[in-house]
Amino acid sequence: MDYTAAMLNTQAGRGVTGVASPTSAVSVPNTPFGPSALALNHVNFALGEGETVAVMGPSGSGKSTLLHALAGIIRPTAGTVMFRGVNLGTMGDADRTRLRRSAFGFVFQSGQLLPELPAVENIALPMMLGGVPYRDATDAAMLWLERMGLKALATHRPGEMSGGQMQRIAIARALAVRPAVVFADEPTGALDQTTGREVMGILMAAARDNGAAVVVVTHDPNVAAFCSRTVTMQDGRLGGDAR
Repeated sequence: MDYTAAMLNTQAGRGVTGVASPTSAVSVPNTPFGPSALALNHVNFALGEGETVAVMGPSGSGKSTLLHALAGIIRPTAGTVMFRGVNLGTMGDADRTRLRRSAFGFVFQSGQLLPELPAVENIALPMMLGGVPYRDATDAAMLWLERMGLKALATHRPGEMSGGQMQRIAIARALAVRPAVVFADEPTGALDQTTGREVMGILMAAARDNGAAVVVVTHDPNVAAFCSRTVTMQDGRLGGDAR
């Protein structure tokens, strides 16, 4: 996968890397660390097709910022983030939105399901936003509900589900569009250990079956153990493999 970040501003001596080569930088003004503190600093990160990577580090180390830069949610202030030969930083907002909707899937700690929609429509929504007709999208969503063992919850809203059930719905929603990369930010942070292991097992198995790469931000070494590679972050810098 040509998902790379190359150095843009070498004189600045700062950088964040997208995935495969060198660097770019994201500055974070007005933080407790001072106006010139960098959320990401000389970060070089490469992600292979179908690879699973855990990003670990303390709170405030830049893990979520890295994930947001890789996903095109934020633009680094220096350097480039490339996905399959395309520089995310030069894309317009509408194009980056379409890319996130079609090529990327997201799983967050809280699930972020829409509370007014039943499970089947929460899963179907990204497909419908991409132009899939309602009937086709909900039919595909029902297949995902069956796969997750949650067909009985098709008409249930998030408020009627457990935390583990909501995360499984979120995983189905992320993978239903058959993304190239799934970004998961503390996906088990609100779950007990047993449920967290179950959710991670489901996420990794479903991503593997769909050929999707996975980037997981986590504090939990038990979660990181599900990935084929673990890297660490500290003060905006990316370290080597933690294993």
